[in-house]
Amino acid sequence: MKIVILGTRGVPNNHGGFEQFAEYFSVYLAEKGHQVYVYNSHNHPYQEKSFKGVNIIHRYDPEYKIGTAGQFVYDLNCILDARKRNFDIVLQLGYTSSSIWHWLMPKKSLIVTNMDGLEWKRTKYKPAVRKFLKYAEKLGAKYSDYLIADSVGIQEHLKNTYQKDSEYIAYGATNFINPHPAVLARYNLEKYNFSMILARLEPENNIETILEGYKRSKTIYPIIIVGGLNKYGLGLQEQYKEDDRIQFVGPNYNQEELNNLRHYSRYYFHGHSVGGTNPSLLEAMASNALIIANNNIFNKSILNTEAIYFNSTQQITQILNEDKYFSLNEKNTLINKGKIDREFNWYIINKKYEHFLVGLNKPKS
Repeated sequence: MKIVILGTRGVPNNHGGFEQFAEYFSVYLAEKGHQVYVYNSHNHPYQEKSFKGVNIIHRYDPEYKIGTAGQFVYDLNCILDARKRNFDIVLQLGYTSSSIWHWLMPKKSLIVTNMDGLEWKRTKYKPAVRKFLKYAEKLGAKYSDYLIADSVGIQEHLKNTYQKDSEYIAYGATNFINPHPAVLARYNLEKYNFSMILARLEPENNIETILEGYKRSKTIYPIIIVGGLNKYGLGLQEQYKEDDRIQFVGPNYNQEELNNLRHYSRYYFHGHSVGGTNPSLLEAMASNALIIANNNIFNKSILNTEAIYFNSTQQITQILNEDKYFSLNEKNTLINKGKIDREFNWYIINKKYEHFLVGLNKPKS
């Protein structure tokens, strides 16, 4: 098959979740003998024309000049190029900046779209932007030949809202082995005597709910918040500056160090409330973290009973004051790591994607 992946900044991964998936899946397809292509931004750090058997197509991306609007231009450039190449399948990762060009998609290619999360629910966006994102989601659902949902919650949303079926295929992860506590010294932390949050500092990730519960609790252990300090994050830092247990430590992009922080944390808070299978949640499971998660369908469909859930500040305070979860629920980590091996490891996820795409290999007339 001749397959192209668009909708990312390119491979190898230098940005985020979809780029990580594009790297793993494209290399897997190439190893299986498919002719696979990935579109890369023209200014991606990797400038070669191939990567581990994957064909790389660089196209102009003005995001570095004009911001978010540049993503729409970049996707347009990719789509116009794809019209010339006779792909069997165009796999779109996300819809935000590509679905408005649906009428320009290659007519003979099957268009398969991973519908990402509920972007229009993100409170960081202004009402007009959220309205557009809802419209873009509608276009993506309507004009794709096939849809992929990386969460049961997203699958239900697509069915209920657009009466469209989708294939459920989650994101992937790899179980973390051989932990080493060296990174803890940099943050002045002790094994199992700290909690952590790893997230974009946005309201829908329930950062304030968690921190307010932490502030009201009697726990003596610190909590570190790993993430870049945007406007919202700076406001939270100011709000909780008097509590020396609450420590904003900035971003860390070293996956090995993050795995160790998750592994040696007492509690790992996952407050995400919008989106599909969140990569950081799977990585926490793979790192043997004891997870306290926001109570919603996206998190519960992955964690099931192997987590403790919260809806409010009061529940966070109660969990921390009782401090029973750490001693009583270590079995959860074993079960969650088993899920990674059985359901979410990259080989299984890649195989599911390939099987699904090969089954669609019917040329359009």
